[in-house]
Amino acid sequence: MLPSPCLLMSDAHLGAAPSEREREVGAFLDHARRNAGSVVINGDLFDFWFEWRTVMPRGHVRVLGALAAIVDAGTPLVMTAGNHDAWGGDVLSKEIGVQLVQGDWDGMAAGWHAHISHGDGLRAREDRRYRALKRVMRHPLAIRAFGALHPDLATRVASGTSTHSRSQRESDGGAGLRAVAHDYLDAHREMELVVFGHSHAATLERMPGGGVYANPGAWVDRPAYLVMAPERIELRAWNGSSEGDLLDSIDRSPEEALADA
Repeated sequence: MLPSPCLLMSDAHLGAAPSEREREVGAFLDHARRNAGSVVINGDLFDFWFEWRTVMPRGHVRVLGALAAIVDAGTPLVMTAGNHDAWGGDVLSKEIGVQLVQGDWDGMAAGWHAHISHGDGLRAREDRRYRALKRVMRHPLAIRAFGALHPDLATRVASGTSTHSRSQRESDGGAGLRAVAHDYLDAHREMELVVFGHSHAATLERMPGGGVYANPGAWVDRPAYLVMAPERIELRAWNGSSEGDLLDSIDRSPEEALADA
């Protein structure tokens, strides 16, 4: 269970993002430490992340410290694996203390029956080739082989792959993942909320069956995040203040939403 308010961000792509984005992430995480009941990083916090036995990527010290501060404050912190940073290990899980999730997180998030996933590889037809590649890249033997490379060489290889992946990201404006969310909510009527990232398309929408689909969009493009509470979900833009700018919101029940319209 993730206590309320649950703050969720996605797709910062640190390492490829402009330097100010990393400072903004650090400021947001400090805000979350002081104000959130729980925090979710829904994939691709890092544009590349891999942990060798004694080495890890450089350049994210402040963000790692901010993550550790959230955990040290006793705030639950979940990180789902993105397609750029799926290879987290002991540094994140044991030294920092985050809950690493490979795949989907299902449970109660701020009082909502929620399904949270980064969203890569979910489109039935468009992502077929990627799903095959994903199985290879996340196979233990492939991970072991990559780990045998010198970190400098491996990082150059991964950086080139990450650049190509960003250039090939979804070009449908998020419509594919929206359709996946619709089908998931239709097939799992007990679920009230589906949250994806990956598409870089910010969305907050009530689906025909009454469930809600939410996507904060990509922090690398525009710093924004979701605030989940039992009575409503908000999409906010981070502006450096304790309360971000409200972009959109959905109340808990369709009746309440219609009353506010």
